[in-house]
Amino acid sequence: MSNMKKLCGGMEKKYVLNAVLSPLVMIGEVLMEVIIPFVMAKIIDVGIGKLDLPYVIKTGLLMIGLACISLICGVLGTYFSTYAAQGYAYNLRKKLFDRIQSFSFANIDKFSSASLVTRLTTDITMSQNVFRMMIHMFFRSPIMLVAGSFMAFKINARLALVFLVSVPIIALGLVIISSMAYPRFEKMMHRLDDMNRTVQENLISIRVVKAFVRGEYEEEKFYKAAENVKNAQVRAEKLVIFLMPLMQLVMYLTMIAVMWFGGRQVVFGSMQAGELISFFTYVTQVLSSLMMLGMLFISIVMVRASNHRIIEVLDEIPDIDNPSEAEKVMEVKDGSIKFKNVNFSYNKKKENCILTDINLDIKSASVVGIIGGTGSSKTSLVSLIPRLYEVFSGSVEVAGVDVRKYDLKVLRDSVAMVLQKNVLFSGSIKDNLRWGNQDASDEEIIEACKAADADTFIQSFPDKYETDLGQGGVNVSGGQKQRLCIARALLKKPKILILDDSTSAVDTATESRIRNSLHELAPDTTKIIIAQRISSVKDADVIVVMDDGKVSGIGSHEELLKSNEIYREVYESQQQGSGDADLAGGDE
Repeated sequence: MSNMKKLCGGMEKKYVLNAVLSPLVMIGEVLMEVIIPFVMAKIIDVGIGKLDLPYVIKTGLLMIGLACISLICGVLGTYFSTYAAQGYAYNLRKKLFDRIQSFSFANIDKFSSASLVTRLTTDITMSQNVFRMMIHMFFRSPIMLVAGSFMAFKINARLALVFLVSVPIIALGLVIISSMAYPRFEKMMHRLDDMNRTVQENLISIRVVKAFVRGEYEEEKFYKAAENVKNAQVRAEKLVIFLMPLMQLVMYLTMIAVMWFGGRQVVFGSMQAGELISFFTYVTQVLSSLMMLGMLFISIVMVRASNHRIIEVLDEIPDIDNPSEAEKVMEVKDGSIKFKNVNFSYNKKKENCILTDINLDIKSASVVGIIGGTGSSKTSLVSLIPRLYEVFSGSVEVAGVDVRKYDLKVLRDSVAMVLQKNVLFSGSIKDNLRWGNQDASDEEIIEACKAADADTFIQSFPDKYETDLGQGGVNVSGGQKQRLCIARALLKKPKILILDDSTSAVDTATESRIRNSLHELAPDTTKIIIAQRISSVKDADVIVVMDDGKVSGIGSHEELLKSNEIYREVYESQQQGSGDADLAGGDE
């Protein structure tokens, strides 16, 4: 019951109303279907038996009227249940998506993006279909079962005992099959996650796949994942397919028994022919209702795995939450940053900390360079500033206030990040830039693009700022994509600007122009530059050298050349002509 509340909670009144109306009108359909065989028996036994044509016509017209009412009720019931199910799926997807939006990076890492996509699509679709069946059949079938049994007993109680034998046989089969099927369907959904992950990785990295001529390898990888899904699905549904033959066997045996014993009663005169025909119809209705309940029961068993996966996400507690209304700070006064004895671990275990004893004091409006090798946790360090991750111990302060006390939206609006992996969305250049500021004027957009050295190449496009970038920005180069992301960040007019190796795809001259423009456009903004090239951070007010999750050195370029061996080795290797030689730098 509590799970149903989680799944259905928050539905709009119009969808709830339709969910209530569907079983109500289905009751009307059932009642008509139950009355029709009784009327038909009267036509046979009274009208035809006594050759009373007016009675046959009058009763026949009544039966047609009842059939029309049944048809109307059936159509309305189907309409109401379908509409309610669509609302249920809409509401559930919205709740699930809203929940995911509240997750921190750590929460998303726990589920994986491919699994979350499956839950938002396949799992909710399965849940929607079963919800529609429930409000349509869960009331219709039991009412038909009870009403049909009542009429059968009313016609001939002794003969009705024959079909009651079939009920426990079908019920036992349902219990056995459902208990064995659930874990198999749960495994099938995990295999579907794996297949979606394979597809997602292939589509995102299609250029790399083609560049390395790994198409055949990816095809084989996909075929294997798809085969795993097929095998898991076949194994799960092998059990379910036994249910229908079992129920049909019981149903046909029961009908044969009814025809045998009922026919004998008609021959001996203890039962009329019309009564036997209507009795046979009621038996069919009762057994059909049992079969529908059985299929509904199996569907509920199948969807349990999907509902469990949906509820897993709904029950997931965001790793990072907003402070209470009374305590939250709603303004970031400046861009000063302070790390106090910070330790950080992705899995929240002390022995696995990737940042250890970090103490940094960054002044507002200063320019800070961060350099370090792969695995030195540079990106992890700056991700703590806007609370994309939570510290394990210690604290991070912005403008003298612990980041955990800020309203999350206020804090993140004050911090702009240009990440290592530059992400653009489908739509025009202008649409993408306005992610930084929805209300930005055309003049502000152009100014930000000029500062990011992006205006020149944008003006070269036929549609200029209205150019469609395609999904993921496939219509621009890596360097152009980086500059657009920098312009987007500048439009936020942040207190803190973090550039995480965001000029690696542009030449040194372009990078130099961007740095100069940033200083002119945002003089009061604290700028943190993560880079692999010494030239990118050489002129910073202070440079932080990271090594194995610790601060190896802090100082100016000249100071670090004298005091820090790691920094000096990188500088010398780059000066000796290796250009972009670094600390085995790259994505972390």
